[in-house]
Amino acid sequence: MKIAISADHAGFELKELLINELKESGYDVADYGTNSTDSIDYPDYSYVAAKSVAEGDNELGIIICGSGVGVSITANKVKGIRAANCFNSEMAALARQHNNANVICLGARFLTTEQATEMVNIFLTTEFEGGRHQRRVDKIHSLTGC
Repeated sequence: MKIAISADHAGFELKELLINELKESGYDVADYGTNSTDSIDYPDYSYVAAKSVAEGDNELGIIICGSGVGVSITANKVKGIRAANCFNSEMAALARQHNNANVICLGARFLTTEQATEMVNIFLTTEFEGGRHQRRVDKIHSLTGC
């Protein structure tokens, strides 16, 4: 599975750790930056990673900033993206099961590396349940013409 990943300066260190974990687990990872802890504007990096998922270059995405909020807002501006800002493992599972989220957003300032790694693993391995949830996802996309 090919995974897009990006982060701002606050999420850079967590991004690097997750890239190593993902590669060790056999995932193909496309890194959309940033490449340091120097201050940057998160929309520049989160938008590109989300767009790569929407266009099918990557199957799922992981986007990180200090809180997860800004990158989630940005990612959800991309047509076809369902980005979920998750703060625990149950949220990561439900984002996939009920919302068919294709991007997980993480707040590096509020998570341990263990929590983030567990949430990413759950997100990447949990399947969408479909059924009544598909109707709701379709309604979401009808709002943006997807």
